[in-house]
Amino acid sequence: MIDSKLLESYTDVYTDEALKALTKLSPMDDSRKKLMKKRIAQRSLRLKNKEPITFLDQDSIIGENDSIIGRTSLSVKDARSGNFDGPVIPHDLQRQWIQGTGPAAKPHSTTESSIRNVAYALLSGADGWMFDGEDALGQISTMSLEHQRMLKLAIARDPVFMTAAEQIAGEMNKWGVKFHGKQLFDDWRAQLDFTTILFRARGLHLDDRHIRHDDGRSFSASIADMTLYVVNNYQRLLAKGSSIVLYLPKIQTAEEAALLNDMLFALEDHLKLERGTIKCYVLVEQLEATFQLMEIRAALGVHFVGFNTGRWDYIQSVTDAEVYNPNFLNPDIETITMTYGYMRNYEDRVRRAVNTPERNGRFSLWQGGMEANIPVGSEDGIAAAMKRVLAGSEREQQAGASGKWVAHWKMVGIVRPVWERHGEANQTGKAFPALTYDESDQAGLTLLEDAPRTIRGARNLLSVALQYGNAFEQGMQAVALKPADYFGNDDVLYLMEDMATGEIRVSILWEWLHKAAKLTQDDPETGLKAGDTFTREIFLRLLDEEYAKLLKAGNRDVHDDSKLTTVPISREIVLSYVLSEQKLPWFIDLLNINLNNHDLVTAKVRIALFLDAFRRDGLRITGNLDHMDSW
Repeated sequence: MIDSKLLESYTDVYTDEALKALTKLSPMDDSRKKLMKKRIAQRSLRLKNKEPITFLDQDSIIGENDSIIGRTSLSVKDARSGNFDGPVIPHDLQRQWIQGTGPAAKPHSTTESSIRNVAYALLSGADGWMFDGEDALGQISTMSLEHQRMLKLAIARDPVFMTAAEQIAGEMNKWGVKFHGKQLFDDWRAQLDFTTILFRARGLHLDDRHIRHDDGRSFSASIADMTLYVVNNYQRLLAKGSSIVLYLPKIQTAEEAALLNDMLFALEDHLKLERGTIKCYVLVEQLEATFQLMEIRAALGVHFVGFNTGRWDYIQSVTDAEVYNPNFLNPDIETITMTYGYMRNYEDRVRRAVNTPERNGRFSLWQGGMEANIPVGSEDGIAAAMKRVLAGSEREQQAGASGKWVAHWKMVGIVRPVWERHGEANQTGKAFPALTYDESDQAGLTLLEDAPRTIRGARNLLSVALQYGNAFEQGMQAVALKPADYFGNDDVLYLMEDMATGEIRVSILWEWLHKAAKLTQDDPETGLKAGDTFTREIFLRLLDEEYAKLLKAGNRDVHDDSKLTTVPISREIVLSYVLSEQKLPWFIDLLNINLNNHDLVTAKVRIALFLDAFRRDGLRITGNLDHMDSW
């Protein structure tokens, strides 16, 4: 069920072919809903019993407990040993030294303005660009549909896209001469075909804002996204020899991967495509997934091409999984790099998993993590930041990554040469020790190491969380941010942040408060000493102070028209999340139920509704509250 006005306004997205495919896949939403309830139930049981996540029984069958159909006949043992069929990596994914990521649409924008996002991406020189329909795409109004529309126009080389691309090509070359001393490209039309288009669908845990079942129940955002993108673009992509590639986020278990695999098979069958035509990367963003890497790879079988190792979401998932453990306390977020304790072990398991051959001797790809820096600021600030960027990129290349991500097109030409110098299309088949599944492996995935836990760190967590919530409610899910104390300081660069930014920051704040974290350093501004406990009073004081800084900030950093609307709502959401005795699994839930709402009183009602439902029976309200019957 889709509103008739939307059907009329987006006939190019909600095509007859797309609507038929949505109808075909819609029965699979019941399985998705059951798996999401199972997620929450298992999470609650682990917390109640104070049990860590563990590896699967090697004699079990992936999806054997799925009451719908018994989803696979794959044994865990076969998955781990590579006894399954994976795909040949297609030609346009063989070399993915740099993948950019960002949304294909802007909030409150015309088509002519919004489509510039796609033009920047496809002219960037990135080997691939993941057009993010989840963490980096605002969800207000009809932005998910605008995202689909912009991509369809660009893939079709519509005149509105080509006009924007020609204008942007000139701007980008002008910047290239200034920054690199040379133009970025000579033939902008040819450059458009250099970058492989990758599409990130929303995760299984999210509902679409516009589609509902005929009985009013909410509808899967994953099914909506992958169906609309594939149906509307597969013919043009295949005609020009391009792969159809999806990025699948937030997978926690192989059972969930098996459901997604069945969705892909159903879509391919409906479109009469050879099975395995659609290829997918998996973002390893959840701790539980790291316990089931080979199982997830096997469950996706001929669709799976590679894993991606991100940072923010993964840290949040570790924090969430260790809620029951009073001794698990993260340090300042800035210290949790990819070489830190549990992050180092996570990355190592991923690279060992992709370099385990399946039964045909085929390997998979490993795409390294995100580079969030933007080379805009003072000369000294840019130089210092880029030195760190290149050092981090060299480390990942040496570790065996086939490439990495950047969050801004200006970073492509800075980071890509790291891989270009080595000249290998990818690093598949590199020799690493075989994966093992013992107690030391389990312990390593939650390994803490000594690092500071400070008031400065808490301020940074709070400031960015508040700013991100504000940006989200304004429709900007990808936004350049830095803590308020550095506003106006061009030596400290803005970082391109997305939804994962908010998730981890409120998660760590919750952890510090509810586990009575001890500070490791004196703080002269507050008078607190090393060894003092992070209390409710300290949190509330810092919240008030950081909130006040945002209200006083200039329009460049905090839009003036948000200071009496979405900034107060963001404060209420951060406050409610961090003070909640029961840790909520997703910060985004509280943000989603307040989309298109600028009234603080209404926000408080919606937040209370959510908290009461989750406390009472574990229900996550994920539907669009503009349709109160949809949840």
